[in-house]
Parts: sequence; C-alpha cells; structure tokens
Amino acid sequence: MVARVVAALIALVLLLVAGLWIATRHALPDGGVSGAAADELARQVERAVDVEAWARTGAVRFTFAGHQHLWDRQRGLDRVRWGDREVLLDLGKRDGLATRGGHPVGEEERRELVEHAWALFCNDTFWLNPLAKLFDEGTSRTRFDAAPGAGPGAGLLIRYASGGVTPGDAYLWLLDEAGRPRAWRLHVQIIPIAGLEFSWEGWTRLPTGALVSTVHRVLGWKVVAIEDLGAAATLAALEPGPDPFAALIGPPSAATAPPGAR
Repeated sequence: MVARVVAALIALVLLLVAGLWIATRHALPDGGVSGAAADELARQVERAVDVEAWARTGAVRFTFAGHQHLWDRQRGLDRVRWGDREVLLDLGKRDGLATRGGHPVGEEERRELVEHAWALFCNDTFWLNPLAKLFDEGTSRTRFDAAPGAGPGAGLLIRYASGGVTPGDAYLWLLDEAGRPRAWRLHVQIIPIAGLEFSWEGWTRLPTGALVSTVHRVLGWKVVAIEDLGAAATLAALEPGPDPFAALIGPPSAATAPPGAR
C-alpha cells in the first residue's frame, strides 16, 4: 500500500514537472525581418529606456543573487563581494586582487576567485541592463511585428555570436506599444527550458535618467531581482571618500591628483 502511494506521488510530481516544462517552453521563432527595420526597432527600445542616460552613468551599485557589485564604469573596474570573499576586478585586464575573510589568498585561489568574479560580473550586469548591448560587436537583430505566441506587440530577437561567458545565446524581447520591454524569452545554454519567459517590470529611473528593470517573474513568481540599487555620474558621487579601488590601481600620482588631494 505504501509503495503504491509513493509511486502515485512520484507519478504526480513527474506530471507536474512535465506540465510546467510544456507551459514555459517556447520555440525559437523562424522568419522575421533583419537589416534596417530591425535596427530601427532596436533604436526605439534604446530610446524607451534612455540608453544615452545610461552612457552617462559612470558608477553603479547593486546586488544580484547575493552578489554585491560596485561597478566603476568610467575606469572599467568592479568590486564583487559574495560570502566572505571580495575581488577588485580590472575588467580590461580580466585580472584583480582577491581576499577571503579580509585576508589575501594564495595565487591559485586568487586566480580562481578572479575568474569567478569575472563570470559573476558578466552575468549580473547583463541582467542589470542588457538593453545597452543591442548593438554590441557580434550581435544580430531580427524584427517580428507580432512576436510568435506572445500576444500583441512587436518582438526583437537578439543573437550574440561572441562576448560574455556563453556566446551563441539568443534573447527574444517582447515589447509594449512604446517599445519598452515587457518580457524576454531566453534561448541560452545554461537553462534547459527553451524560451523560458521572464517578465520585465519594476522599472526604476536612476539619478542619471536611465531606466532599468528590477523585477523579473516566471509564471507570476518573482525569481530574479535587482536590489540595493544606486547610481551616479561618477564613482566619487556614488561612494564619497577614499577610492575603493586604490589597492588595485594605486593612489593617484602627484601629477594627476586633484587640488587638495596631495
């Protein structure tokens, strides 16, 4: 009797999982239009979230999935904290300094932590604002005047042939009438459900004027959130006081220090 009940429960769970997989799966759409028409739709999306204001955003602070970032966009630096680990990351060099519990680590662990911090940076900042990367090198754009199976509104398919941690991924943006995203469907290597759809909501205007989405839901459940969000035109405006990256890049020289800084 117990075995039958267990078997029935297992069968029910499998049916629920199968139903969830079917409900959330979306095939990569065929057709669409590329070229100037797709590029114009992408520009409309950029205007809807004020990508020019994002370009003027020199520093961002945010937390994603427990990873705390202080991103100096002007100098290409990021401070990543998770657990008791901290990495000061030089994004251009893909190198940096690492500590655990406030103490420097050995060389092998340093390399491992720096590489992990780089992967966190790529993933987390992409969730923060992928709409600034619609025209990155290696991208292609396809326009759908009615996104397949998505109701009213246009769709914009972005493929990334290079860059990031998982090149080859594709994202179908579902847009509202103003061209602002209301959801995206992910066709990515790390998610086994093709076309899993996440909402784009909780839009927040940064002090610089840029719009970013801070809440993403799947089937109504909040599964992704951007927290502790702050931004400014410069790192000094966002984080007054000593340079958080001084240990990585060194103090300013006498020749370049601002007045009163010597």
